[in-house]
Amino acid sequence: MMFGRTREEAVERLRGIVRDCVTKHLYSSAIFFADKVAAATSDPADIYMQAQALFLGRHFRRALHLLTSSSSSASLLHDLRFRYLAAKCLEELKEWHQCLAMLGDATVDEHGNVQDQNDSSAMSLDKDGEDHEINIIAAICFLRGKAYEALENRVQARQWYKAAVKADPLCYEALECLVDNYMLSCEEESSLLSSLQFGKDDGWLSTFYSCLIKKHDKESIVEAKFKDLERDGIGASDSPFGYSLKSNTDLLSGKAEYYHQCGEYQKCFELTSMLLGRDPFHLKCTLIHIVAAMELGHSNDLYLMACNLVRDYPQKALSWFAVGCYYYCIKKYDQARRYFGKATSIDGSFPPAWIGSGNAYAAQEESDQAMAAFRTGARLFPGCHLPMLYIGMEYMRTHNFKLAEQYFLQAKTICPSDPLVYNELGVVAYHMKEYPKAVQWFEKTLARVASSLNEMWEPTLVNLAHAQRKLKMYHKAVSYYEKALTFSTQSLSTFAGLAYTYHLQGNFDAAIAHYHKALWLKPDDLFCTEMLSLALEDDCRGNARRWE
Repeated sequence: MMFGRTREEAVERLRGIVRDCVTKHLYSSAIFFADKVAAATSDPADIYMQAQALFLGRHFRRALHLLTSSSSSASLLHDLRFRYLAAKCLEELKEWHQCLAMLGDATVDEHGNVQDQNDSSAMSLDKDGEDHEINIIAAICFLRGKAYEALENRVQARQWYKAAVKADPLCYEALECLVDNYMLSCEEESSLLSSLQFGKDDGWLSTFYSCLIKKHDKESIVEAKFKDLERDGIGASDSPFGYSLKSNTDLLSGKAEYYHQCGEYQKCFELTSMLLGRDPFHLKCTLIHIVAAMELGHSNDLYLMACNLVRDYPQKALSWFAVGCYYYCIKKYDQARRYFGKATSIDGSFPPAWIGSGNAYAAQEESDQAMAAFRTGARLFPGCHLPMLYIGMEYMRTHNFKLAEQYFLQAKTICPSDPLVYNELGVVAYHMKEYPKAVQWFEKTLARVASSLNEMWEPTLVNLAHAQRKLKMYHKAVSYYEKALTFSTQSLSTFAGLAYTYHLQGNFDAAIAHYHKALWLKPDDLFCTEMLSLALEDDCRGNARRWE
């Protein structure tokens, strides 16, 4: 007897209690009452609610048994929601092949277009088709991607992630996996983004996503995207969130990453410091903060950050990567390698740890191990051009210039907008004495950083001047040497190159003055000492001829 209530009212009340228990994270209570509701009604919706409560309470085997072993399981599993929940249980149990089998047979092409082989009729049973919900098809595609990635089939994983975000652009996790794991090249990312069909109220999301993908595009384009999202009043036309995004942590951490890629490490560090003061556990921002601190040599900040991360997240690769960065920063490369290695053993799909490991080996001139780390990175992260770039640098360090050039060109194919790639192509062309080609590459480098030229690109200016001097373009060479001196007045190479260029022009007074400046920086420099003597002799002979 239900104590004066009708049976339907009592059951509905229990359903409300189950929902409330889930909201309050009282999963044992939710399981208890959901079991009674399902027993009373045998309604598929109540069975699903019971399975959901079991899943949230981490009773994965029991939930799977409920979904697959009941008398009505055959009919239940025609509904995609039931199959998806059963597959989620198998995901938690790490039974990846069974997970894929539960999701059904389907194929996907390289563009993320799905051809379902057996389940076209089941698509009509999708009950998550409302605008405010993420399409169940997108969730299934994403789960397939995770299963294939766990089985180390990264090609299939990439295609299913693309299928997920194409099925529903609101499936952010799929885009996050593609971007964070470097599964797509710059061109592929842009192509995918342009193919997404956003809802009429989601125009802001398209711009937001474009700020999350690789940021090596022209400065004016990238900065315009950030301004669009930060500008007050954007909500009037595109988004109800326009006013609140100006100080959004995700957006600002994306901007910090952009600063890092531009070489503006101090601006990046200041922004991430501010963001972490507001949200100290934002792990994406933490990663950017760590790499900016390492570039700036802030070993104390790295030490504190590493200690906090190891204490709070001992099972995350990021924590041990931070420890490795600290040791790399203080030039203890053996310890750095050990902790980078620990990070890769915890999470083999964490790109920065492979790059850090390779650089730690390279710092000790252990080329074979460095190459192995970079090649692993190149294999695991086909959309990341850095492993190819660093392999090229290793070949260049060992004077294998032709191979180095091939790897730099591969890096350029993956990311055609990174100025660092063009700079390295210029350096390798210079070493091969292909000076016209070197000038072209260096000029392309500077064209890509024209609006954010800073001290990071001072070597590029010097290298361009060297190449122009080799081509007897003395006036241009002098102008670039002088431009380089505006960023660094302590560069022996710049003063020596400028002095030598003046010397070749026959401007002996300027040459002598700049040889003296170079020798002030390094008094025992053999080249400048010898060339200063020659310049003095040439100047004396010139003066003697004028007096005759």
